[in-house]
Amino acid sequence: MDLLEHSLDEGSGGAAVASAAPSPAHQAWIGFVKNLWEENPVFRSLLGMCPTLAVTAACKPALTMGLAATFVVVCSNVLVSLIRKGLTPHLRILMFTLTISVFVTIADLFLKAFVPDMSEVLGPFVPLIIVNCMIIARAEACASKSALFPAFMDGLGTGIGFTLALVTLATIREILGNGTWFDVRVMPDWWVNWTIMKLPAGAFITLGFMLAVIIHLHSRRKK
Repeated sequence: MDLLEHSLDEGSGGAAVASAAPSPAHQAWIGFVKNLWEENPVFRSLLGMCPTLAVTAACKPALTMGLAATFVVVCSNVLVSLIRKGLTPHLRILMFTLTISVFVTIADLFLKAFVPDMSEVLGPFVPLIIVNCMIIARAEACASKSALFPAFMDGLGTGIGFTLALVTLATIREILGNGTWFDVRVMPDWWVNWTIMKLPAGAFITLGFMLAVIIHLHSRRKK
């Protein structure tokens, strides 16, 4: 009798653990939220530094770059997830690069056709999305090992997190450097623009201060 009760207790305990385990869809949403902050590609992983430093002198180029990168990482994650069972170890990086280059070309041609002024401002940095470590990393770490929905949510969270980081950095630089935000005047007339914020040095200084603040807040949260 005791043995039967013990077996029933173990069975009910296992069922409770199984029912408490998060579903794949719930795990995908958790990963999406983590990519926005806890695993932000710029502030936490320091990936995609080239566009982060190069196109954040103003908010409009930063937002455009973020949206282009989001399009590429979402589409490449989806396609890599769909072909993941056919990937071979020695060819997977080549397949990732070819997949990413297709969607980068689409984004680049779209900008040239519909937003030519912004395409000219961004210059070579849109084609350089092909070698963005953030996108290749998500293809390797998630999309090549996950089903369609988790891969899609991972790419979407990564792209939005990247865009938020770029726009945040650009907001600080544009306000201090030009007194504007998305080309709208927000500082008073007496404000003296910080010329350094328009230069590459301003990107390094701003990013350094932001990383220091984020690391400090993260360490305080751990305590």
